[in-house]
Amino acid sequence: MRTRMRDPASGRSVSPMAADEWGVADGFFDAAGTWFDADPAVRVSIREAMGAPPDGSGTPPDAGTVRVLFPGDQHHALGESELRTADGATITLAAGAMLPPELGLGYHELRALDDGHITRIVNSPGVCVLPDDLHTWGWAVQLYAMRSAQSWGIGDLADLRTLMTWSASEHGAGMALVNPLHAAAPTAHQQPSPYFPTSRCYRNPLYLRIEEVPGYAEVAHRLEPIAEAARALNADRRIDRDSVFKAKMAALGALWNGWRERSGLEHDAFEEYRRTEGTALRDFSTFCAITEREVGAWMTWPEELRRPNGAAVQRFREDHVDRVDFHAWLQWLIDGQLEHAGSGTALMADLAVGVDRGGADAWVWQDSFALDMSVGAPPDEFNTQGQDWGLPPFDPWKLRANGYEAFIRTVRSSFRHAGGVRIDHVMGLFRLYWVPQGSTPREGCYVYIPFRDLLGIVALESALSGAYVVGEDLGTIEDYVRHELGAARIMSYKLSQFETASASTFPRDALAAASTHDLATLAGFWTGSDLAAQEAIGVQPNVEGMKAVRRNFAERAGYLDVPDLGDAPRDGQVVPTVDEFVAGVYRELATAPCRIVTATLEDAMGVEERPNMPGTVDQWPNWRIALPVPLEEILEDPRVAAVAEILRRGAPAVDASPTGP
Repeated sequence: MRTRMRDPASGRSVSPMAADEWGVADGFFDAAGTWFDADPAVRVSIREAMGAPPDGSGTPPDAGTVRVLFPGDQHHALGESELRTADGATITLAAGAMLPPELGLGYHELRALDDGHITRIVNSPGVCVLPDDLHTWGWAVQLYAMRSAQSWGIGDLADLRTLMTWSASEHGAGMALVNPLHAAAPTAHQQPSPYFPTSRCYRNPLYLRIEEVPGYAEVAHRLEPIAEAARALNADRRIDRDSVFKAKMAALGALWNGWRERSGLEHDAFEEYRRTEGTALRDFSTFCAITEREVGAWMTWPEELRRPNGAAVQRFREDHVDRVDFHAWLQWLIDGQLEHAGSGTALMADLAVGVDRGGADAWVWQDSFALDMSVGAPPDEFNTQGQDWGLPPFDPWKLRANGYEAFIRTVRSSFRHAGGVRIDHVMGLFRLYWVPQGSTPREGCYVYIPFRDLLGIVALESALSGAYVVGEDLGTIEDYVRHELGAARIMSYKLSQFETASASTFPRDALAAASTHDLATLAGFWTGSDLAAQEAIGVQPNVEGMKAVRRNFAERAGYLDVPDLGDAPRDGQVVPTVDEFVAGVYRELATAPCRIVTATLEDAMGVEERPNMPGTVDQWPNWRIALPVPLEEILEDPRVAAVAEILRRGAPAVDASPTGP
């Protein structure tokens, strides 16, 4: 019998689909509406991973450690209690007393005076910030790929600042969406994917502009050989992160040695940053220092180092205090450069769906993760084998029992110095497809999550930061999800290549784009080079699907009769150039009434290689392809300026005649 999972704390149904009390679904509908039953053995293994009996009896851990409140909700103290508010005030409550109605937004602490039990009270506005006058455009940027003449082999935050300043001043851009800047492990072999980080709470020092680090001028003459060798890496379009890491860490090590010997306001600012970040920064920095000594994932470290609060870890921290401080300093540096980059134009941060199970976040909050599971996707028409992303999911019930601390820290980090946040795979706030380690994606199952709590936390962090939110809701998504996202004022994501209707009919509360980093560029679609690349590396492309998308794009660009890929044009058929095709697609996209419209530099410049080829590891240089020319030339490229002006002005109705736009 199919039942609906209910939140034991509130009694509310938290999923319209069939699931047990632990949120483990008994099946799912695919994109075509066909129901698939979940394997009973898989459901058992998932329940056991969350601590449930194999038969699925019982209920998840008590929710008494946290309560997320929305406008109109009430909560009372069971016994005499002390309420410590977010602003530091203390209020004594009698048994049965309600929380004060004037309780402000934020995180409060309710402590029972008889037994000391603490309940975290999350007082949320229930809706995200969404300014009424928000209507703008901006670039969706792969920052690592956007190198200037001053870059050390990889695009950095100074390059981002240059692009944002130029786009705003010359073409009226009001934002820039940037790939996740999440931290990678500080090892010689750098993880190229920004969506497979060691931590989502901290950032990757590779994005630092070294010349803007305090004290650089004093030692520039000594670091010039390193800088010269690093800039020489720009000659290769394949980004060599390992060489970049070696160069930047050598320079940063020298700068740290000089910086710690000085004193002054900068040191005061660093100490204030450390106090604000607290134990989260301490633990992350400790992890980085241990990782430099130990080889492999933290699960393979000596037993005594596998718990962040263990005595051996504390001794390590004391014995290696300089190195721990160094990694904290790197985060302070990148925090400052990020703030500078986004000071003139709104930066939209990108929050990845998960983290490396062997990385820092999984070590620090290992009790909130289901480490024996991976997040993925079931088979569909585009991925007939399904997907295993290799990222461990949060265990929703352990996460809740731990006061949602890991989730709060993760979300808060993304909002820091951002005008907006894009949540990758926003459906993950509602359910995730779990794949037991050692199984294939076909042997997975959906697990539902108490989404109202998570939405409440996102809304609260949005309110505290003043930043808007976009949810990447592409793919198979249940109707109630879009309803709940809309109610929380989380904007949708509209890709013209997945839509059959005109962009002019797109919803207002959305971000509109032509493509994403996981899909072919417009030039790749138009020339057929992306399809050829997939075939060359052994990926089995959906040929008919790609042809249909190409025809869709052609019609949007105003070309109703174009030859199919591989066909010679008939008499009277118009075959536009790549630049004409791209301009036409963006003219049509510019008719969207969406609050935000984005374009990519890859499209504007006619780049044929896509940034990432899903389903590949080494067959394609994923996340390692730089733009073909330096930033200085990009800003002088008339094609880039043309796309910018199209989106700045919007567009008149597209002329859909066969002769072109």
